[in-house]
Amino acid sequence: MDFFLFCLAFLTFSNFSTLHALPPNIVFILADDYGFHDIGYHNNDIIKTPNLDALASAGVKLENYYVQPICTPTRSQLMSGKYQIHTGLQHGIIWPPQPNCLPLGDPTLADKLTQAGYDSHITGKWHLGFYKKACWPTNRGFKSFLGYLAGSEDYVTHSRGYVFNSEHWHGLDFRDDLEPASNYSSIYSTHVFAQRAQQVIEQHDKQKPLFLYVPFQAVHGPLEVPDSYREPYMFIADKNRQIYAGMTTCMDEAVGNITDTLKKEGLWSNTVFIFSTDNGGQILDGGNNWPLRGWKGSLWEGGTHGVGFVTSPLLPAEVQGTVNRELIHVSDWYPTLVEGIAGWNLNGTKLDGYNVWDTISQGVPSPRIELLHNIDPEGAPPLQDGRLAPPSMTSPSSNYDTSTCNFTFPSAFNVSIRAAIRYKDWKLITGNPGVGSWIPPPESGLEPVVPIVPKGKCVWLFNIADDPYEVFDLSDEQGDVLQFLLDRLYAYQKGAVPVNYPDPDSRANPALHNNTWDSWE
Repeated sequence: MDFFLFCLAFLTFSNFSTLHALPPNIVFILADDYGFHDIGYHNNDIIKTPNLDALASAGVKLENYYVQPICTPTRSQLMSGKYQIHTGLQHGIIWPPQPNCLPLGDPTLADKLTQAGYDSHITGKWHLGFYKKACWPTNRGFKSFLGYLAGSEDYVTHSRGYVFNSEHWHGLDFRDDLEPASNYSSIYSTHVFAQRAQQVIEQHDKQKPLFLYVPFQAVHGPLEVPDSYREPYMFIADKNRQIYAGMTTCMDEAVGNITDTLKKEGLWSNTVFIFSTDNGGQILDGGNNWPLRGWKGSLWEGGTHGVGFVTSPLLPAEVQGTVNRELIHVSDWYPTLVEGIAGWNLNGTKLDGYNVWDTISQGVPSPRIELLHNIDPEGAPPLQDGRLAPPSMTSPSSNYDTSTCNFTFPSAFNVSIRAAIRYKDWKLITGNPGVGSWIPPPESGLEPVVPIVPKGKCVWLFNIADDPYEVFDLSDEQGDVLQFLLDRLYAYQKGAVPVNYPDPDSRANPALHNNTWDSWE
């Protein structure tokens, strides 16, 4: 048996250019609301991202890579390896006073890597529920946590507000493990998280592999950045875009500081570094997804087609500096990191993700040919901040009244339900997909392109390979493809768990917890 395990370990790590005594370190950076257009190598010569560009150029750029359209769903799929329909998180985010969290019955990605012998640390945004302590990061596989538990907050005071039945709640949302951390109240969060990441690296026991998860607050609203980062972008007339650009460059600098520390501490040579956004850019907060259609919160490509890359000295020379166009989804990181990189056994854990390490490291075809974006029977999730898009970005029919859905194709799946699925190059959207305008970057001088949506329209079919910008709806021309994808949605729907989206709980009021957001059960 010992010889068998040795052979298995050898075969697992023979994919790497150099065999190491330890499994590779894993550093996973997750940017928040980072737009598809807003990285240098996506034809953006305005916002400066030299560190990200250099790392991506030395590794593998993932150009057929998908995330979820909003925050909690992407994080839930990263940490569980499961679609939202299998965790009950189909509808929206987890709001601060909701008694809800990533289901406790399944091991998280951090749990599995800790079992594999990794020291697992998180610094940044959690947003997977905190109503009871069992939901918190240090009870979900992480050895340490510095960051915030909810979805957004002030970058300097680290406080968060919430309106409950016309009451304005307000409290600190910053933790060092389980304890409130008020001693960071004058430090910009991007700097806080980068400094903690560097500290974790410097103090890491080099006899063990490291899993470092850095889900930055940047570049999510509110739009705040130190003046020194904003000043180089004062030429941009759009104020939101100006501040957002500074926030992006600050995040890029933080990534550079983290990688420099890995090199200084001698860890880089045995590290796999992954960068991803959690959803498309928020147009209303300066982000941009041009030339993709739509933005954060929508099922269009602008909401789901993510920025992502993998870089490592362990990658074979023939894939370093390449672009990978195989279909990959955020849920795939769970088995890819656990099996493909750490060489650990999933022990029958039922996942929706696939191990795509060979796809990334060797360029072989992806085992994933199908991707469920979501099925949300509750409809479009509530607006995260109550704002509507400006009239220049929407048409009168942009709200998609699915009660008047005009679709007569025979189908067991109710097409008024908000859903989307991808099969190979085909993508089907039903129900209300969210605002679907094409928004150029403000500095381009171009005007938004606003589609005219016929009344009752609730089904769209695109060939994403031929039409990556979702211009040509083929739902009236490709009946066989339409039938196949509707049948696939129906099959997924039959296996879905009920939506878990509880009402807010008044016991969450920070005033009851020393003006701090805390668990209440």
